[in-house]
Amino acid sequence: MQILVRKLLHRAAPFKQGIGRCTYSTNKVHDIGQPTPATHPQLLKEGEITPGITTEEYISRRKRLLELLPEKSLAIIAAAPVKMMTDVVPYTFRQDADYLYITGCQQPSGVAVLGHECGLCMFMPEATRHDVIWQGEVAGVDAALETFKAEKAHPLSKLRDILPGMIRGSSKLFHNMQTATPIYTELDDFQRAALTGKVKDISNLTHELRWIKSPAELKLMKEAASIVCQGLLQTMLHSKMYPHEGMLAAKIEYESKMRGAQRMAFNPVVGGGSNGSVIHYSRNDQKIKNGDLVLMDVGCELHGYASDLTRTWPICGSFSSVHEELYNLVLETNKESMKICRPGVSLREIHNFSVEMLCKGLKEIGILKGSGSNSYHQLNPTSIGHYLGMDVHDSSNISYDRLLKPGVVITIEPGVYIPSIFDGPDRYRGIGIRIEDEVLITETGYEVLTGSMPKEVKHIESLLNNYSRGIGMEAQNNLEAASS
Repeated sequence: MQILVRKLLHRAAPFKQGIGRCTYSTNKVHDIGQPTPATHPQLLKEGEITPGITTEEYISRRKRLLELLPEKSLAIIAAAPVKMMTDVVPYTFRQDADYLYITGCQQPSGVAVLGHECGLCMFMPEATRHDVIWQGEVAGVDAALETFKAEKAHPLSKLRDILPGMIRGSSKLFHNMQTATPIYTELDDFQRAALTGKVKDISNLTHELRWIKSPAELKLMKEAASIVCQGLLQTMLHSKMYPHEGMLAAKIEYESKMRGAQRMAFNPVVGGGSNGSVIHYSRNDQKIKNGDLVLMDVGCELHGYASDLTRTWPICGSFSSVHEELYNLVLETNKESMKICRPGVSLREIHNFSVEMLCKGLKEIGILKGSGSNSYHQLNPTSIGHYLGMDVHDSSNISYDRLLKPGVVITIEPGVYIPSIFDGPDRYRGIGIRIEDEVLITETGYEVLTGSMPKEVKHIESLLNNYSRGIGMEAQNNLEAASS
């Protein structure tokens, strides 16, 4: 038993240095409802509004949006609302990406107005004493001016008095239709503008700005990619011991948040066996059978920026010959598709290349017959990838025919999803395989942001089997030590 205690103490040793003497401080730091350099110096540096993004960058974003807005036009961008699970229990709040991109405010219920004459004008919610007691502090007018650097700020209760005049003086209105709120859409002046065709969706403009990432944004995206790679690797290594979809979903969320992620970018897809052939499978309620593959599509959010990664592996630690044959086809398509990623190539071109490669391989294997595309689209109705950024499917208004530029981040995610009812060889039915990586377009080509996550058959099998063997030996040693 003494040996076991010594081992546990040895493992805990690295944490010892984090224990220090606490000092009492009488300085009060004002909480505005989200981290600031004063309240969270471990997260933000001086001059940052959100972690990694400076005041100057937010102001630059507003200037660039104003350059896209016609003269005398007005942009109205509402914060995301709080959505309720029950009468008193809210869902976890996530800010609208456009509102966050322009303001840096991570809180609900505000409305931002941007115009050539007014600059950034923010209408901020007013917290009552009851609100503060139950929900904590929220950013108000002072925070809009001092923290978010708005030119003007008013209480949200004044919006109906002030905004109508701003609307009447504008030639066109742009607003975020996804988060439009009745507080301004029900105004008579807004309704009249809509009837006369003056109201447009602002996402066409904001998605254009968000498409190419700044160096600061890319740094956050690389960190988010690193976090999800480390988290998925730990999940993969534990999958032999916990072959349950729900447990693996819990493991990746735990590992991601322990490394600094605020939330998952989407509900993890953990498809064991035939569930892997369901592209957006999300039930995660099945035990994974020995000999089956498990497909995990996961991503996390780090300070407003998403990651997206998929790996497929055998839960038992060894690919069957059938699984390996199909897996290698998807893997080669993944790697060859990346090779043509560079400025001047469109996502559509990369997609078409991947379809040709997969079709050729599936015909050679004997899964596809004939030259028609209908059968292929039954096995893979998805695109080779999508843009990635503040949203998982970022800048969705940007066409896949647009030529890629340095600073754009995309996913490369070929897959084959063979339903159990597919009219083909029995041995392939119910198999789902996807291999997804994040790819940054650079000046000279591309950089794989998720390259640290293994995907070669020999690497996956070696990791799974050596790790499991090591865990088994350690458990046996611990049992022997405990009984001595």
